[in-house]
Amino acid sequence: MDPTTDNAGQTGEADTARASLEALRAEIAKAVVGQDPAVTGLVVALLCRGHVLLEGVPGVAKTLLVRTLASALELDTKRVQFTPDLMPSDVTGSLVYDTRTAEFSFQPGPVFTNLLLADEINRTPPKTQSSLLEAMEERQVTVDGTPRPLPEPFLVAATQNPVEYEGTYPLPEAQLDRFLLKLTMPLPSRQDEIDVLTRHASGFDPRDLHAAGVRPVAGPAELAAARAAVARTTVSAEITAYVVDVCRATRESPSLALGVSPRGATALLATSRAWAWLTGRDYVIPDDVKALALPTLRHRVQLRPEAEMEGVTADAVINSILAHVPVPR
Repeated sequence: MDPTTDNAGQTGEADTARASLEALRAEIAKAVVGQDPAVTGLVVALLCRGHVLLEGVPGVAKTLLVRTLASALELDTKRVQFTPDLMPSDVTGSLVYDTRTAEFSFQPGPVFTNLLLADEINRTPPKTQSSLLEAMEERQVTVDGTPRPLPEPFLVAATQNPVEYEGTYPLPEAQLDRFLLKLTMPLPSRQDEIDVLTRHASGFDPRDLHAAGVRPVAGPAELAAARAAVARTTVSAEITAYVVDVCRATRESPSLALGVSPRGATALLATSRAWAWLTGRDYVIPDDVKALALPTLRHRVQLRPEAEMEGVTADAVINSILAHVPVPR
């Protein structure tokens, strides 16, 4: 095959995939008002085969956003409400005895889906939280010694409430590090809230996305083409060094007890590449790294108690580091 023709075909597929993913915004906007950064973050996570931690107070459309994204991408989705009495088998599945055959058969749990919404993940004990670790990292579930692969694509979107900590089990650092991005979903602006109420007054039902006009605009094929295009996005040696310098600076910050691990640096490089491709470039620039630094790194650092008492936030520390680390020209 002529390499020129092959490259032209790859470019055409990539452009089609990019246009499809850009159309997601308009499709999701039919059901969710605002929250563009969260939409972009979920798309970046899908491109990087990563997982997302969504943080926001109740009622800011976290569940609706994930359901709408799944509908617009023709992906299967399931929701698990994490509670203190939830067992690992309630997530992964279990062996069930069949009286007709006198044998045990595997009953898949809700984790066997494309888009798993783990609602209020910090309300369940560590034993159940850890049941997701193998699924998130290895994309498989092992029950009774038998590994069972999960569908492709697979993404965990876990939610947690930032203000109500009583009766919760904070995620340990090792598990937080498994999430590619931590996205915050703020309360809507006044105009956005007016738009939400206007839609509801006009008969909008968040439980019926089809009636809201949400239609599939992309699917697994477009997602696969987009991932292949992201993998071809070039990263210069200077950009790689910049990512490393930003992450190393977190380990030396006096405000932080825990800095970003090498896995975090790898994650920042991956999300920067995905963002560069989404914005129409096949190479990464420093602005791409800066754009994804907060959502990629904020949950991978730990503040010192004295800094926390002074009102310092992880976002403020990372912004300060981005302002001081030399940017490659």
